[in-house]
Parts: sequence; structure tokens; C-alpha cells
Amino acid sequence: MRKRAEIRTSHDDPEVVARALRPDNTAEMDTRVRGEQVVTTIDRETTGGLRTTVDDYVVNLTVATEVQRANQPTKPNHE
Repeated sequence: MRKRAEIRTSHDDPEVVARALRPDNTAEMDTRVRGEQVVTTIDRETTGGLRTTVDDYVVNLTVATEVQRANQPTKPNHE
């Protein structure tokens, strides 16, 4: 029986995050945008494989989120 995880995260610019994630997706992964969320589904044959893929995805998501934040326009500082 295949194992499946669906990870949903909300972002200011989900398209940027999804584009940053997709190159690292394997054949068992699908990343898409739904509203303000990035939704990634991971299917693996084993629980251990699923855990490893989810762990890798979370690392990639952290980097993708940093990319999205770096691409946001800076707000002027009004002191």
C-alpha cells in the first residue's frame, strides 16, 4: 500500500514559492498553488521513504520561502 502526505503552507506569493520548489520535485511529488497556499502531495511506497522525502521537502520549502521573502519589495522605513 502506497503512503501519502499532503503538505499545505500559506505564503504572500505562493507562485514564487511553488516555482522554487518544483525543480526539486521527484516523480512521486506534485506541487500546485491553491489560493494563497502551496499544496504538495507526496506518494511513496514505504513509510521510511515518505518520511525522507517529506524531510527533504521541508528543507527545500525553507529555502523557497527565503527566496520569496527576498523577492518582496522592501518597505520604506518611516521613523
